[in-house]
Amino acid sequence: MVFGWSVHPLRYGLGLEVGTGRVVPELKYWPSRSADEAGRIVEEFASITRDALERAADLGTEALQLETELSHTATLNPKIAREIVEAQKEIVERYHSEYGIALALRVTVADIRWSREVGRREALARMLETFEQAAEAGADVLSIESIGGKEVFDYSIMRGDLKGIALALGVLAPADVAKLWREISSIAAKRKVLAGGDSACGFANTAMKLAGGFKSRMLPHVLAAVMRAMSAPRTLKAFEEGAVGPGKDCAYENVIAKAVTGYPIAMEGKSAATAHSSLVGNVAAAVCDLWSNEQVENVKLFGGTGPQVCLEMLHYDCQLMNTALKAGKAEMLRDLLIASDAHRDPQALVLAPPSAWEIAKTIIAERDDYRRMLAAGRKALELIETEWKAGYLVLDGREAAYLQRLKRELDTLPDSAESMLELAPNYEEKAKFKLSDYLG
Repeated sequence: MVFGWSVHPLRYGLGLEVGTGRVVPELKYWPSRSADEAGRIVEEFASITRDALERAADLGTEALQLETELSHTATLNPKIAREIVEAQKEIVERYHSEYGIALALRVTVADIRWSREVGRREALARMLETFEQAAEAGADVLSIESIGGKEVFDYSIMRGDLKGIALALGVLAPADVAKLWREISSIAAKRKVLAGGDSACGFANTAMKLAGGFKSRMLPHVLAAVMRAMSAPRTLKAFEEGAVGPGKDCAYENVIAKAVTGYPIAMEGKSAATAHSSLVGNVAAAVCDLWSNEQVENVKLFGGTGPQVCLEMLHYDCQLMNTALKAGKAEMLRDLLIASDAHRDPQALVLAPPSAWEIAKTIIAERDDYRRMLAAGRKALELIETEWKAGYLVLDGREAAYLQRLKRELDTLPDSAESMLELAPNYEEKAKFKLSDYLG
């Protein structure tokens, strides 16, 4: 595996090719707070798109994907979502025609099923209608960061409760992803657009954020690393139900997904520092096909707007990777990206392609989602312990002790989804969720 190449490349949008031997920047943005409050959201997205494509034309960017993440409000109102996409698509088509830039637009619908404004069933209906409207209005790729099972996950991660975490990641989340992606894939097929993929952002990225850096640590880094591996099966479920990529940028577990599926992936790392800090900066780029900044607000900076500045950084990151590809040095650059960060933290180690490959093999060897989740967690721990004992990975006393605790606790987890479900009633009241919402 290496950046820019995929077993199953994709060709879509306005001349865009992904996974065919070139890394493409994927720019992600967010409207300014003032625009949202003033009801100028459609105009703001149009302005962001024009500004970004002006910078792309100035830089001589040959290929670019834009990603519009719809807000809770826009998803609740499919008409607004459609207007946003229509406004953007018109501008995208003009810049493609005038400057020859290969372009595509990914639209990510918000998961609003836990909205206080409408009931769960109505919220799902609006989400699916928003997917329909976005695809009809010109979106080339449909995605979501679904959060089914997050009630139990959040309750459990804050308490270090591995049983609750396993229930969320191994049973609830995969069941939810499967049902949701049957619908999304059907819409994508009907509208002849790509079903892009899901993300465990609400799970593994939550753990990563709580883990923090070397100084500010609210959660063991070993635990956050294992959560990343254990979240991969629920993200892979979208591909089982028809997704073809490119996988979502904030799904760091995409490295594992690419190893399993061969579909192109978007990734984010050091160039996503505007959105959040992490300890996986360079490793994340090792096998990317799209390289993303995660998200930046449309604010004024000395170098232009936030999206323009991020696009320029992505452009030059991709220039370096694409030059390495053309020079036949891609594997060398990949290995340097890995070596720079893989042994600085266990979270980076599990995302290094050699580790991801091993985790992927354990996942596909298992027969169901729950056992895949368990196998991924155990393999991640094994990889971390091996590198630590060999002296390559540094763990302080607390992390080393937690590593041993996790090994013991993983071994005590129920060995089947059926046995795990027997524990579910214990969490319904504590975590405020209904099992019938998932398995009913």
